[in-house]
This record gives sequence, structure tokens and C-alpha cells, in this order.
Amino acid sequence: MPTIKEQKEIDFYEAKLKEETENLQKCQKAHKVKSCMSCKEVIGCAVRKAYVNAVYQSMNKGKGGGFEF
Repeated sequence: MPTIKEQKEIDFYEAKLKEETENLQKCQKAHKVKSCMSCKEVIGCAVRKAYVNAVYQSMNKGKGGGFEF
């Protein structure tokens, strides 16, 4: 069972992931695409990068190393 501190960390990472997911979906809607891979701005896109980082952080709860792909 997670401690109160651990639960707050989990809540932070989950909230950040939700925020970045919403940002990504808004961006995809604005660009009229269903996937970032269909977007001409996929390379170097700050919105996508923030989303990917939020996914990674939510998976490791801030305890892992960097993530590059």
C-alpha cells in the first residue's frame, strides 16, 4: 500500500499525463489528424514530446532515467 507521499507522487504524474493527453488530442484535432504520425510537424513537435515524456514519467513515477527514441 503506497504511503501518502507516494500517492501524491502518483496523483501528480497521472494528472500530468491527463493534461498532456488532452493537449495532444487538441493538437491532433486542430491539425485534422488522428495520429501524430500523419502530421507534417511530427518531427520536433513540442506537444508530442511533452506527451511522450508524461507517459514515460507516469510509468516510472519519476524514478527512471531519461527517455530518448
